[in-house]
Amino acid sequence: MDTSAVDITFDDSGICNYCREFLLNDSSIIFMREEERDRKRETFIDLVKKHGANKRYDCIVGLSGGVDSAFTLYTAVRLGLRPLAVHMDNGWNSELAQNNIENLVKRLGVDLYTHVIDWPEYRGLMQAFFEADVIDVELLYDNAMLALNYRLASKHRVRYILSGHNASTEGMRMPPSWNWLKFDARNIRAIAKEFGPQIRIRSFPIIGTKNLVWYRMGRRISWVRFLDFVDYNKEGALKVLEQDFQYKRYPYKHYESIFTRFYQGHLLPVKFGVDKRRVHLSSLIISGQLGRPEAVVILEGLPYLSSDQLNDDIRYFLKKMLWSASDLDGYLKRGIRRHDEFGSEYTMWKRLVRVYKLIVRSSAGDL
Repeated sequence: MDTSAVDITFDDSGICNYCREFLLNDSSIIFMREEERDRKRETFIDLVKKHGANKRYDCIVGLSGGVDSAFTLYTAVRLGLRPLAVHMDNGWNSELAQNNIENLVKRLGVDLYTHVIDWPEYRGLMQAFFEADVIDVELLYDNAMLALNYRLASKHRVRYILSGHNASTEGMRMPPSWNWLKFDARNIRAIAKEFGPQIRIRSFPIIGTKNLVWYRMGRRISWVRFLDFVDYNKEGALKVLEQDFQYKRYPYKHYESIFTRFYQGHLLPVKFGVDKRRVHLSSLIISGQLGRPEAVVILEGLPYLSSDQLNDDIRYFLKKMLWSASDLDGYLKRGIRRHDEFGSEYTMWKRLVRVYKLIVRSSAGDL
């Protein structure tokens, strides 16, 4: 981690606040005793089975094709759960991701629900975000995927969504200036209205803060970091997936999507001065899955497998977005705007978080 995270601080030993917070919040999960982890996992599995009895599915697993979501699905089935695998196609899937998903669901024998967003609609939303010059273009995919998972959980009366998000490989928080609130439906609509008034949000699933409260409180749906219930090691997971499912790995985290690869590997570093590999690699270092010297060497190289692949992705991006090379150059050189310059639910979200923390503290005091 470095000063590209604007709120970073270092102690006398050179340890940054991000690492200290990570250890404070998640070390009990990462370094949990095996017996305790087994007990927690068995208790949770029994709970999922209980609430899923006599239903077609007992949980939802969002499947992007990346290692975390793939191993989540594999682990859920191995432990006797009956998941519905959910995938969202926003038009940017790599062929490799498609093959990984197909091999996995076929061999595991699980049902797959794929939601395809109308491409002109999605391209229009992306174009609006590019014209707004805000940092989190991936808010679009992340919000839609969250909405889709909650929507299907509600439809099938499923209480648990099992997420591939985990402490071991991504427990370190993202710097606040590197992304945006993922439940900010108002921000998506406001940017679309200002820069793409012709856009009609129809096939794009969307979720806001009030929707989330309804799903969580009204429908009692829980979003669970499922891989925290196992001793998750990324390299070990990759070997299992490669051996049993002919899984093909990606060079960096979230590179199963062509756009995510281009966004994290080129747009973010060049326009915004952000390299998300710092957070991902730091999480692996702290959890003992990677040495710091090795991570430093990785950061010295391109966030791409090769410069040829970067050039291929640039050509693909220009063609798919109907951009010229000068359009891309102009975008990269323009200034940056904040998400909250447009309509946003961020203030409401912060208030709800404060209320939630007060309730938790009060409950803890009663106990």
